Amino acid sequence: MSQYYDLGDRTLWNPSNGASRLFMSQVTVYQAEVGLPSGIGPMEADECQIDPISFAVFVDALLDWHSKTRHAVMATLSEGFVATVLALAETANIEVNWQTAERAESHYLKTASNPHAKEWTAALQQKSRELIRHMAP
Repeated sequence: MSQYYDLGDRTLWNPSNGASRLFMSQVTVYQAEVGLPSGIGPMEADECQIDPISFAVFVDALLDWHSKTRHAVMATLSEGFVATVLALAETANIEVNWQTAERAESHYLKTASNPHAKEWTAALQQKSRELIRHMAP
């Protein structure tokens, strides 16, 4: 069994029920964290529609939230979800605003002692790109 994440009549992702259930649970958590709806509709009859406008706003807000997270555990916990959302956005041809994250990263470098801090944006981009091939319908 699997479920479908669609943008109009195009399927963006067709995960297993278990992966979809976990993802949708995390959608609820991160909608509350960023204070915005995700644009990912309810799962009905194993299908949900993604509203591209709301989703684009959510993606940028999520990336902004993640880029400002300085708590190591929160950053680690959220990284996989953020990478998955970014991969879904790229599959949907939604342009992501990386500038905010890069500015936050640059500011963090000036105040942090972590010499690898600059690498997190590039690593997140790479992780999301790698996920795309696993998400192909």
